[in-house]
This record gives sequence, structure tokens and C-alpha cells, in this order.
Amino acid sequence: METEGGEDRTPLLKESQPGTVPACCSARYNLALLAFFGFFLLYALRVNLSVALVDMVEPNTSLAKNTTSNVCPEHSSTTNVPRNTTGEKYSWDADTQGWILGSFFYGYIITQIPGGYLASKIGGKLLLGFGIFGTSVFTLLTPLAADLGVGYLIAVRALEGLGEGVTFPAMHSMWSSWAPPLERSKLLSISYAGAQLGTVVSLPLSGLICYYMNWVYVFYIFGALGVLWFFFWVWLVSDTPETHRSISHAEREYILSSLKDQLSTQKSVPWRPILESLPLWAIVVAHFSYNWTFYTLLTLLPTYMKEILRFDAQENGFLSALPYFGCWLCIILSGQIADYLREKQNLSTVCVRKCFTLIGMIGPAVFLVAAGFIGCNYALAVAFVTISTTLGGFCTSGYSINHLDIAPSYAGILLGITNSFATIPGMVGPVIAKNLTHNNTVGEWQTVFYIAASINVFGAIFFALFASGEVQDWAVSGYHLHRN
Repeated sequence: METEGGEDRTPLLKESQPGTVPACCSARYNLALLAFFGFFLLYALRVNLSVALVDMVEPNTSLAKNTTSNVCPEHSSTTNVPRNTTGEKYSWDADTQGWILGSFFYGYIITQIPGGYLASKIGGKLLLGFGIFGTSVFTLLTPLAADLGVGYLIAVRALEGLGEGVTFPAMHSMWSSWAPPLERSKLLSISYAGAQLGTVVSLPLSGLICYYMNWVYVFYIFGALGVLWFFFWVWLVSDTPETHRSISHAEREYILSSLKDQLSTQKSVPWRPILESLPLWAIVVAHFSYNWTFYTLLTLLPTYMKEILRFDAQENGFLSALPYFGCWLCIILSGQIADYLREKQNLSTVCVRKCFTLIGMIGPAVFLVAAGFIGCNYALAVAFVTISTTLGGFCTSGYSINHLDIAPSYAGILLGITNSFATIPGMVGPVIAKNLTHNNTVGEWQTVFYIAASINVFGAIFFALFASGEVQDWAVSGYHLHRN
């Protein structure tokens, strides 16, 4: 499926790139900024349960309390601040907690491909907007669902997943019309970095809310903010540059001319060539592998901090957030570096994507395994997990936006396909990890880290062997006409 026409089209991109379209206050960067806040809230809504769950469960329902004490000494700088204990407590065992944390992904996986398909037909603006709006509404209903019973809570989390499932395909679909090829890494890294910062802020903030107020407010506060964001999004954003109310003529022409030889005009989706495309399957394997580590840590890091390293709830929130702050910085910086390397023509697109993916997957694997071997050295454990997650930020400019390189017109659908497979780790990873760590010993957690690291390395190697950086034959209508 590799094409040789990519080099022929590169001069067109260069010629059509006027220097008179500044990034500052431009419509495309305003879109990136609003998307940034959208994904910030999306991940805040996703991860707040990981922290709140620690407070929602009665202490004596987990084996962990009895077995933890022998692993590491208590490590806490707790001052005698009165802790709020008015929140309802539930007697859910470790397995039930695993299912509650995993239930989100059962809804999330269903709407991936339909989300990509719908975005290509009706546009991503309303799809993304209502996806986050729906997730916010169900978040507001979470405390009520928990009161009604664990089945209701699992159902509400699955419905939140349905709403969030359309968001990434919808965003990719919008960027296929908005992002000039040589600015893709920058624009997409800004918009998706919101996800990491949302994790950074919501983990400690959720911990503080649980500590000083009550766990129900975790869901009320973030849910209300999501509803508020929705109104700004509907008011300020357009699906394409052509329909934007306040975009300058120069910017509109710049974006449209830079994309003119990369988009398909055919109405039907070439499903068979898509599914037979090896570069697409390279992204699928990388995406699945990366998410195994990401989701395992995302849902279980607060538990690891509490049960093994024995930090209290306040410290737990801040230290759980630290790795994602590093990742957020890395995403922003790597996006700038990736486009610099491509624009100055030091490296081809495929070389940049492969190099960034290798760094972003093998680096985390090494430090994750190391984190399991330093016992109760708190500082080193936090440092290694932080470095591991930080290096993962390189993947955003690697496999994560490769869909737009190989098929801009179908980027939303391709992301729907890869994200469907990549959601499976979110469903089974936490459940497997919870089952492997019944006694919360360091040895059990080492096994969890080993599995994640091995999957990461395999995914990185597979992507390096089979990925592409060129628009594929099937992704451009009348492709042969554009070749010189």
C-alpha cells in the first residue's frame, strides 16, 4: 500500500504556505485551544472516579488493608486536618471495583467506529460537543447511581463511555479539514494535550474535594464545568474553514490550498482497502500496546500509591498526577519538535513518526519495569513512574496522529478503528491487574508492570516495521491524476 507520490506532492505544500498567516489568534489555533479545554474536561470526567472510589469503599471490604502494612512502612506527612467523612460508603470488593473502573470502556468501544463514520458525514463539531455534554450529564448522575446500586453505577459509567467514544474520531475528522500538513503535530498535540492536563488537575483536585468536602462533589463540579464548556464550543467553532464566521481570507486560502491534493471527494468509504492496509494495522498494534500501559496506570496508580507506597489521600492525588504533568509537557514540546524536523526537511514524516513512537513506547517500558524493583524507595518509585509516563508523550506525535498522514479524508474512521482495539486494554487491563494484586505485594505489582512493558515493546517494534508516512492510494480520489 506504500505510495511513491508523497514526494511529488511535498513542493505543493511548500508553495502554498504563505508567511502571512500567523498562528496567534488564528481560527485554527482557536479551535486547538477550545479542543484543549474540551479534552481537559473529558479526562477529568474519566479519571475522577479512580480517586473518588478510594473514598467510596468501606476500608474493611478489601484484603489490602491487612496485607499492605508489611510491605512498606507508613509514609505520610499528614497534619491533623479534620477529614470529611460524611460521604456514603459502599461494601464493594476488589473485583467489583475492577468492574466499576472498567465499565466505562464497554460503552466507549461501541461508539468509536460509528463516531468516525458519523463525523465524516455530518461533521465533528456537534458530535464532539454532544459527546462531552452527554458525559457531563451522566457524571452529574453518578452519586445517585451509586446510591441505587452497583449495577446502576456500572450502567452510568458505560453510558459516559458511549458519549466519550465519539470524541477522538470527531476531533480527528475536524482536523482533517483544519490542519495544514506541516502543522499537524503542533495543532493536534495542543488539542490532545488537554487530556493529560485534565488528568494532572483532576487527580489532586478530586483528592482534595474528597478530603475536605465529600466525594459526591467530585462528580458535581466536573460535570457542571463540562456542561458550561459545551455552550462555548457550539457558539465559537465551525466544522470547516469554509463555514467559519470570522476566519480571515488569507488563513482560509492557506488551509484549503495546503490540503487540496490530500483529500478525497468520493462519497463512499473504501472499507476493504482500509481494512487491508498494513500501515493502518501498524497504528492499531501501537495504539493497543500504548493504551495497555496508559489505562492500567490511569485507573490503578492511586491504588498503587495508597496500598504499596502508603501515601495518604492528599499526597496520593498530587503524586498520582505528577506523571501526567510530565506527559503533558512532553506532548506540547514533542509536537513542536516533530513539525520542526519535518518542515526543515531534516527528516521524512514516516521517520519522525517511527522515531517518536519508539521513544514513546520503549522508554516507558524500561522505567515501568524499573519502578517495580526499587521496593519502598518512595522518591525513586515516583520518579520512575513519572519518567515512564512523560516519555509516553512522544507517541502523540508518533502513531497517534499517523491516521492523518496516511488518509486525511478518513482520519476519523481510521481513529475509530484503532481506538476500538485500543479500548480493549481499558476494559481488561484494570480487571487483570486487580486480579493479579489481590494481596497487594510488590511482587504482584511487578507482574503488572512486566506485562505492560512487554506489550509496549512489541507494539513499538511492530509500528517501526510496518508504518507509513504517505497518503495511501485508496485515500485520494483520482490519485493518479495528481502524480507528475
